[in-house]
Amino acid sequence: MVAKYKLWLVTFLCFPFVAKAQDKPLMQQYQRQLSALLEKVATAPTDNERYLASEDAVQTLEQALTTEHSERWQWKLPQNASVLTSPDGHLRLFTWAVVRDNGEFECFGAVQYYNDREESYEYQLLHDKSDECINREESLFTPDNWFGAVYQDIIQTTHADRTYYTLLGWNGVDNITERKVIEPVIIRSGKVQFGAPLFRRERTLRRIVLEYTDRAMVNLSYEEQFVEEVTRERVKVKGTNRYRTVEKRKQHKERMIIFDEVEPQVPGMQGLYQYYVPSGVELAYVFIDGKWELQNGAQGRLPDKRLNKAFEPLPKQSPSYNYH
Repeated sequence: MVAKYKLWLVTFLCFPFVAKAQDKPLMQQYQRQLSALLEKVATAPTDNERYLASEDAVQTLEQALTTEHSERWQWKLPQNASVLTSPDGHLRLFTWAVVRDNGEFECFGAVQYYNDREESYEYQLLHDKSDECINREESLFTPDNWFGAVYQDIIQTTHADRTYYTLLGWNGVDNITERKVIEPVIIRSGKVQFGAPLFRRERTLRRIVLEYTDRAMVNLSYEEQFVEEVTRERVKVKGTNRYRTVEKRKQHKERMIIFDEVEPQVPGMQGLYQYYVPSGVELAYVFIDGKWELQNGAQGRLPDKRLNKAFEPLPKQSPSYNYH
């Protein structure tokens, strides 16, 4: 479902305070209703009650997003949900998950974005099809065919006059595995596209997916951290006419997506993610010339600097419904 509402620039520039005052009571009402429903998504005792609350939350959010100037509203949602806005204000994502009685997760939400062709803000509901995704690190997805996650951070980068948004997200999956995802988003021709060929490894990938046993703790964050560069130089051997090649190591700080590499705990278990654990190696992506370039020499030594610290899921083993 796609909905749009005109962003009347003349009205916005000439009467900003009137528009804001007119919308505030209605948006406050939507804020209260949505927060109450999301709390119920987190605490209701049965599948049916949690899904009904989530459906009502989707409908309430949809009504809010059709309200004029809703893109300017500063949302405050419960801890089991996330709302992230890009620095330029052109992309906003609302995400949460419903946990079934059998431990499986299904994600819900909406994306609100600026369509520069129409000069308006639009929204689309997000439909989690992660269980049906094939070639999940190489495929393009849309809001109707979404690799579901609850997003924890949004990174905005630019190159050659093009803007890229990169999301860091989490999904509890089921009672044996969970996953974290690095998900690029591009707004192109008035449409939202999930996935872009920005990650250079052995082959170019459209997203990075880390899936592992739910007993493990795996870091994924965007921080300023150290990266080590190794260069080779030819130096003259003292007292001779001979030269030898030596390695020189330099460390410098970069803003990077840093994460734990995961691998099977037991050889031969490739693809059985319930056996995947951190390998002890930290990897990182640095945005260079329009691509996320892999940096093997990353070292996460600084204090945590995640931008969205308020969203910190709790262990799935908790007797009440919480995220991990």
